[in-house]
Amino acid sequence: MLTAPRAWSDLTPSWMSAALGRPVTRTRVGDVVHGTNSRALVEVSYADGPGPPRVFVKREGRVLGRLALTALGAREAETDLVRHGTPLPLEHPAFHAAATDRRRLATVVVMEDVTLRGGRPHSALVPLSVEQVAAGLRELAGLHSAYWDARLPAFARPWRLGPAWAPVVRGGFVHALLKLRRAGHRLRVRAADLDRDFRAWARTASTGPQTLLHGDPHPGNTYGVGTGVGFYDWQLVRSGSWVHDVGYFVTSSLCVDDRRQHERALLEGYLDALGHRPADAWSRYRRTPAFGLGSWLQTWAAGTFQPDDVCLATIERFAAAHDDARSG
Repeated sequence: MLTAPRAWSDLTPSWMSAALGRPVTRTRVGDVVHGTNSRALVEVSYADGPGPPRVFVKREGRVLGRLALTALGAREAETDLVRHGTPLPLEHPAFHAAATDRRRLATVVVMEDVTLRGGRPHSALVPLSVEQVAAGLRELAGLHSAYWDARLPAFARPWRLGPAWAPVVRGGFVHALLKLRRAGHRLRVRAADLDRDFRAWARTASTGPQTLLHGDPHPGNTYGVGTGVGFYDWQLVRSGSWVHDVGYFVTSSLCVDDRRQHERALLEGYLDALGHRPADAWSRYRRTPAFGLGSWLQTWAAGTFQPDDVCLATIERFAAAHDDARSG
């Protein structure tokens, strides 16, 4: 049985043999990147027979990251997704293995390195093209339609923002907006108004047809392959309204001008691919920026989960969409 390693040095040949189900003779861990989680590419050699020469390994992050994911009920979501073999009918990395140690708040996921088949990781600092976003929406439509109003996996927690979180969320907004002002950036939003819109969105996301969501489809969690777009980092997989993934992906991925010019057509293309057409699709879509803006302000306030330039670029896109929605 695979166990969650205590350190990167524990990714020994015997451990990797258990993860990959074939005899491994050598492993070499590359540079470790720290964020909400820790991750690294690991080179692998085999005793005989074929196998991937390199895999991507994702482990629990530092203490603050582990506590944040625990508070969100998301610490083990991705490992549960892998261990249950949940079908994901969209482009995503192949999963090899996963393990959880609840006592240590530790997790590990071993997955495909998509660059070995030509995958090109995207960055939040470089907006996607309209064509790339349209391709990504078709992939999300495949996932959403497969689980549309169906019985969802137990690990896919629904959207909830309980009353205990209210002071924490409001405090995060106040801190983030103050931090932005000190850095020379100003948003046309008050913490109280954003708090109200953020909580209203959480309620909206839990109503209407529910489906399986990626949960965090910003461009840094996507990659290009051929002419398509794939999705990785399933840490925030959950159940909720289809429009969460759609609004979050479109707004975080496009430059402001492209989003304003093409979002209606992109939404129509997604709905065509989905095969369902909710009557209130556009009005629901227009409410989504509050969540993205609020989430990235909280990320900026924390200061350790994402680089500052990524936070600022993403906040700018969501802030513009939030202004557009509030101005009608």
